[in-house]
Amino acid sequence: MTNSFYISTAISYTNGSPHIGHAYEVIAADVIARFKRLDGYDVFFLTGTDEHGLKVQQKAKEVGVKPKDYVDKVSKEFIELAKYLNCSNNDFIRTTDDRHKKNVHSIWKNLYDKGDIYLDQYSGWYSIRDEAFYSEEELIKSDNDSYLSPNGNPVEWVDEESYFFKLSKYEKKLLELYERNKSFILPNSRMNEIKNFVQSGLKDISISRKNISWGIPVEENNEHSIYVWLDALTNYISALDWCEGSKSFDKYWPADIHLIGKDITRFHAVYWPAFLFSAGLDIPKMIFSHGFLLNKGEKISKSVGNTVDPIDLLDRYGVDQLRFYLLSTTPFGNDGNYSHELITNHSNAFLSNDLGNLSQRCLKMIFSKCDGKMPNKGDLNNIDLSLLDNAYSLYQKSLEFMNDYQIHAYLNSIFDIISSTNKYFSDQKPWELDKKNSNRMNTVLWVTCEILRITSILLQPVIIEGSNKLLDFLNVDLKERSFSNLNSNFALKSGIKIKEPKVIFPKID
Repeated sequence: MTNSFYISTAISYTNGSPHIGHAYEVIAADVIARFKRLDGYDVFFLTGTDEHGLKVQQKAKEVGVKPKDYVDKVSKEFIELAKYLNCSNNDFIRTTDDRHKKNVHSIWKNLYDKGDIYLDQYSGWYSIRDEAFYSEEELIKSDNDSYLSPNGNPVEWVDEESYFFKLSKYEKKLLELYERNKSFILPNSRMNEIKNFVQSGLKDISISRKNISWGIPVEENNEHSIYVWLDALTNYISALDWCEGSKSFDKYWPADIHLIGKDITRFHAVYWPAFLFSAGLDIPKMIFSHGFLLNKGEKISKSVGNTVDPIDLLDRYGVDQLRFYLLSTTPFGNDGNYSHELITNHSNAFLSNDLGNLSQRCLKMIFSKCDGKMPNKGDLNNIDLSLLDNAYSLYQKSLEFMNDYQIHAYLNSIFDIISSTNKYFSDQKPWELDKKNSNRMNTVLWVTCEILRITSILLQPVIIEGSNKLLDFLNVDLKERSFSNLNSNFALKSGIKIKEPKVIFPKID
């Protein structure tokens, strides 16, 4: 029986067009999903858009359209971006979908029937940009003595009737969860932050807003809309048709990983498991909280106005190049940085020079010296065998890195072998062997191609088009491109016709 694997991104808020930070998260999730599929898993990969709340309502009013028309337009931009990025998501959930609203009403009823929801008066600070309530001790005092949220956004004092969720009831259970499952929140630094927050004492939280028209209404009291975070977090089970008792829910839940930005860790690692405890549902296995992608050292933010259109970057550099740069340069979980110079230099060095140049030199020689057919591997010496052994061991290394979601380390290990193979090719000088030892030339060309086969199969989750073009050039059957083919039993056969090589990774100016 095939093992299942469920990965989700955070759903993107529709108060503006997508920026490169959104692209970073969905690319990372796609790499993990593709890696798991190639490793034989039945993967469900979810992304989507969060479309309710006061911020969206205000934005729609600002541009003079109805909220639904506004979110339809913005949501379509996120759908198109995922396609443009070659993402392989199985579903795209929208919080305005009827299927989602049914599940939100169902989870509300579960929490209410459990006795964990009650009506009271809320007095406190609220940030529209964060869609979050804060206690005064969490706020930052600005230069003009006003308060800002922990994320640096304006807050306002709210005094209104609200439904509350008994979060305080689950303080002990949450701490037990963190103690029992040390990898529930990764990286470890985020786990420590969350544990400290919960240990400082949890208060019940407001889960409705009064007199907000753009939201899912509370069925028994239409003056209230369900608070955007209870609404939004439910997407992870509404996409599986939880309230319908679906086979998909039984198959994929609990989620293996919720991949989110570090600024929304609390909602996913405190509120969400507490809601699930109350509803009698299993807790996701892991919350992985990645860092920010920085634009010249600053967090990318719609409110700050330093966003960059990812489509412009994709048109400028290429999809493979951008995917590779974003995932290979920073330990996953840390903040990353990007600039024109960084992307250009990195792509040229690793893709154009290392991988592209190696494949071009080797395949062109086979085309001109071996009649376009894979040469005989001949007798392998210790140098050949050592290099091949290192290449065949890459799968196990990659598996270990990806089990910890260290995507950069998985990619670096592959490019270490590519670099070693470049040196091998230069040291062996097959262009000189052509005249004095054609058998040895054939062996060097075959070893280089076999390593290109192995590394291309392993690079498919990240460098989708380029790695598959290279496998096409090597005439590797489509059915033999999964990780189960990463061994010598599927090594390149002598005499097979290769395709005429063309430049895969043109240099970026």
